[in-house]
Amino acid sequence: MRRFLVAGNWKMHGSSEMTADLISGVARRAFDAARLSEQKELSYDILVCPPAPYLGQAANHSESLPIAVGAQNVSQHESGAFTGEVSLAMLSEIGCEYVLLGHSERRELFGESDTLIAEKFAACVANSSASIVPVLCIGETLEDRQSGDTEAVVEAQLDAVINKVGIAAFDNAVIAYEPVWAIGTGETASPEQAQEVHAFIRAKLNGLDSAIADKIRIVYGGSVKPSNAGELFAQKDIDGGLIGGASLDVDSFSGICEATQKLIENT
Repeated sequence: MRRFLVAGNWKMHGSSEMTADLISGVARRAFDAARLSEQKELSYDILVCPPAPYLGQAANHSESLPIAVGAQNVSQHESGAFTGEVSLAMLSEIGCEYVLLGHSERRELFGESDTLIAEKFAACVANSSASIVPVLCIGETLEDRQSGDTEAVVEAQLDAVINKVGIAAFDNAVIAYEPVWAIGTGETASPEQAQEVHAFIRAKLNGLDSAIADKIRIVYGGSVKPSNAGELFAQKDIDGGLIGGASLDVDSFSGICEATQKLIENT
């Protein structure tokens, strides 16, 4: 059984105080819920992705806690005259374990192409010493969905990476399906809609390597809240969530974590 991943993307929000308070608060709540469960331990993974200035602090705070730290972006280059960029080695040195690649805001606001995202993914795979897990974000716009092009868009975003690095590179990766129309809008894909696309993604990978398709975690992102997390995560091919706004508050993020714990207990 795949282990659930509950990940928080803070985007351009946060402060030193928030970093300390949120990580300690979420960890305390997660530990408390786990102790009350039959497992007596955390049965899923928690990830936070703060803005770059707080990554080191987040890694220090989470060092002895069940919370991993990830970056929101990375350069495809190892080093050089790339003002404003951050390399995989730098992220690894301060304790990052994951990195988001291809988030819709990077694609839409900053013009990151499928080709560039594939190059960043390839850099993660090539830099084995950094050991940073790429979280590949894919998803369609409202126009794409209304035109019936959801699967074609998602497949093209996947193919750009697969054609660059091969299916074997997904052995140590996460995929985040994020319908763009459901990010920060309050709209959420129904559990059935989300499952349909997750199943399509897994079937696509299964046609290339069944072992990787069965192993890889595909998480859902798009206005996930404590009230809908359990129903979404209960779907066969949804392995957790990439949380936006609800990850900025201890109560809401912890509520999603607690819903995940309850789901595991009842499975």
